[in-house]
Amino acid sequence: MNAVTCSHLTKTYREKKAVNDLSVSIEENKITGIIGRNGAGKTTFLQIVAGFQKPTSGEVMVFGENPFNSLNASANTIFINDTMNLPNSLTVYEILESAASFYPNWDKELAERLFEYFSFQRSQRHDRLSKGMRSTFNMILGLSSRCQLTIFDEPTTGMDAAVRSDFYRALLKDYLAHPRTLLLSSHHLNEIEELIEDVFLIKDGTGHLHLSVSDLKEYGVGIQGPDEQVEEWIEGIDVFHKRDIPVNKSYAVIKREDLRSGYEKAGLTVSPVSATDMSMYLTEKRTGGIDDVFNRS
Repeated sequence: MNAVTCSHLTKTYREKKAVNDLSVSIEENKITGIIGRNGAGKTTFLQIVAGFQKPTSGEVMVFGENPFNSLNASANTIFINDTMNLPNSLTVYEILESAASFYPNWDKELAERLFEYFSFQRSQRHDRLSKGMRSTFNMILGLSSRCQLTIFDEPTTGMDAAVRSDFYRALLKDYLAHPRTLLLSSHHLNEIEELIEDVFLIKDGTGHLHLSVSDLKEYGVGIQGPDEQVEEWIEGIDVFHKRDIPVNKSYAVIKREDLRSGYEKAGLTVSPVSATDMSMYLTEKRTGGIDDVFNRS
């Protein structure tokens, strides 16, 4: 069963399309990474899925119903990011206590254990926490809610490396004990690659590619060799990335299925492309990336 189904989803702000004709189906009880560059449309897409925004056109269904203005969807969905507005009239501990009335699966014991582990004080106020501590507290809310659909949008903003590691470990352990649908957005696939099962790449507001992490690891290959031989070899096929390397050589990334036999005789070498690099190349705005800035030919 699909937890989230989007069909031709579009969200327009004035004349800019933050989400543009996006279609995707996300299976329930999986951890799916939502990957894209800054400004790609990840947050807008996730806010629509969470029911926070109404699409300009298209359809979104969460567990079989439209999430916008849905009390059932609200009770079973939590959206966590670094701009959450939590009541400053309450202490952080009081916020945890009140959360139980909003989320039917709230785990009070987990919330309190995480609260203590990360050294929060009961009298602290959310708006007076450091950026990293706010993100950590928001993470506690997200995990302890045990919502059917839990959305973490760039959840580790401001966290140091040790806290990020603890967060990802806590997320995985709790997911294994209590499976649910987790959407985890980032522009750093390498941080979450070992956690997620599927990857949904967003580029310019459009769903670019949706596949398993294992398939992404096998999606492309790198070809390296003298400039002329590389140019001849990649002619007429899709090239995800190309750059110059010393001396008078080129490196290009293509689909594995487009790799022809005989590359050794052409003086070319072939190497695997990591999932992290592949996601970066697939979401680049230009084939050559930053190299294009220095290419004056």
